[in-house]
Amino acid sequence: MAHEIEAAFIQKIKRTPTIYSFRFSADDDLNFKPGQYMEVMLDKIDKELRHYLSFSSSPDKDYFEFTKRLSDSRFSQKLSQLKDNSTVLFKLPLGSCVYKEEYKKIAFLIGGIGVTPAISMIEYVVENNLDTDVVVFYSNRTKEEIAFYKELKNWQSLSKKLKVILTVTDDETSGPQYLKGRIDKDIIKSNMGDILERIFFIFGPPKMVDAMKAIAVELGVENNNIKTEYFIG
Repeated sequence: MAHEIEAAFIQKIKRTPTIYSFRFSADDDLNFKPGQYMEVMLDKIDKELRHYLSFSSSPDKDYFEFTKRLSDSRFSQKLSQLKDNSTVLFKLPLGSCVYKEEYKKIAFLIGGIGVTPAISMIEYVVENNLDTDVVVFYSNRTKEEIAFYKELKNWQSLSKKLKVILTVTDDETSGPQYLKGRIDKDIIKSNMGDILERIFFIFGPPKMVDAMKAIAVELGVENNNIKTEYFIG
């Protein structure tokens, strides 16, 4: 059940030129599941200073983390000004679009900042050596905007059950580390032969989520095997 806690800010980590992770001490028993999210309340009354953000860390850590693309919004500006050990109010955990150990094969179709709940799930699966086969399709505009690139590559080197396919849409050249273009049926079919055996998680901006869900349905995936979450703002 969701509850409110105060937690101390301990670290800010640059993931891309515009995306940062914010870590907080996890003194309380957060009891969240990989894939869940929280409400971050930089001010309890002012709605502009409250925001829903996914956990981007495994529940097993002695900290918890969320990750955000920073903008010129009041929320982003106040977030950027957090000092070490300053406290922030959270309502957590929230959400039911989560990893379950009964899922033996899963796939992610994600774009941009939608990677955050996937990171929580992948870190949990890899570090606990769980028997879940994971394929990640992750799209960004440029290679510089690929958040958690080093982490994904490291986890892939540690686990034979993790496969990561990166795509970029705006770069002029492709390379061995990523494919050129959007995630489409051909990319999915050529990199994953057991499509109908998987649970699909789709995270990202609404237009992308709807487009990816349509592709999954077209590939024959049943609706109850498609888990979606929209990232707005």
